[in-house]
Amino acid sequence: MRQPIFYGAVHLLFYRGDRVLLLKRINTGFEDGKWSVVAGRIDGDEEVKAAAIREAKEEAGVTIRPEDLEVVGVMHRKNVSSEWIDFYLKVEAWSGEITNMEPHKCEELAWFSLRELPGEMIGYIRTAVGKDHGTMWFESMGW
Repeated sequence: MRQPIFYGAVHLLFYRGDRVLLLKRINTGFEDGKWSVVAGRIDGDEEVKAAAIREAKEEAGVTIRPEDLEVVGVMHRKNVSSEWIDFYLKVEAWSGEITNMEPHKCEELAWFSLRELPGEMIGYIRTAVGKDHGTMWFESMGW
């Protein structure tokens, strides 16, 4: 039996009232043209909140303190060639101006009303954004 490739990732849920920050993927080879959130793999020897802080700086140019992050959900996700454990973190506050720091991978960063999310959104991201973040949640997808 073939062993799957297994990854961990962080997904940042930036909110301003009833609006969520989304980014449109481009030139990545995965779900290009669809909306997602600031996210990335967890590097080896890196704690979940540290990975989220790093990704926020790399992709959106903002600084986040660990106490301004809350893990609100976990998703175990499977696709054709890999398995993922995704940690979803709600961002309570940040410093700096949100800026597209990776225009070669991100066509656009934009705020969307939770009641009017774009149609072309990655499915598991839509699921996560739609969750109640008042309590910790868990989801399995792709099984």
